[in-house]
Amino acid sequence: MAQDRSVRLRDASAGDAEEITAVFLASRAAALPGLRRVHSDEDTLAWITHVLLPGSRTWVAEGEAGELLGFASLDGDELDQLYLRPDTVRQGVGTRLLERVKEASRGELSLYTFQRNSGARAFYERHGFVAEAYDDGSRNEEKEPDVLYRWTAAR
Repeated sequence: MAQDRSVRLRDASAGDAEEITAVFLASRAAALPGLRRVHSDEDTLAWITHVLLPGSRTWVAEGEAGELLGFASLDGDELDQLYLRPDTVRQGVGTRLLERVKEASRGELSLYTFQRNSGARAFYERHGFVAEAYDDGSRNEEKEPDVLYRWTAAR
């Protein structure tokens, strides 16, 4: 798919927390209907504000009008978060964010996604990630079976 070059990537700031939270919540609701909610919207905003943004390298994708379209976070060698506004899926925004994370990485990444999130799984597999381990959900708060993916840069 052709990438929309009108999308601008930049480092996230503390002032992006509310918009990042809105994207996070909308994306999860659209991709995983019925997913067990373990935190309130307010707690999610507090986590993004006080844990995610200060504790990881986070980028946001903005549209022409400055609206936040998605975000991605890198924590060490883990792609910790990559979420898009539901109306921006399959428009190249996720690919642009993932490329930025790959460029900032040390040449390898791991990530977890829920096993039933077929859209995310197909996206990561298209971008060179390989499923390495499957879990019964005991390792995450939602108690949802997940899968560990890894990517290593071509040498």
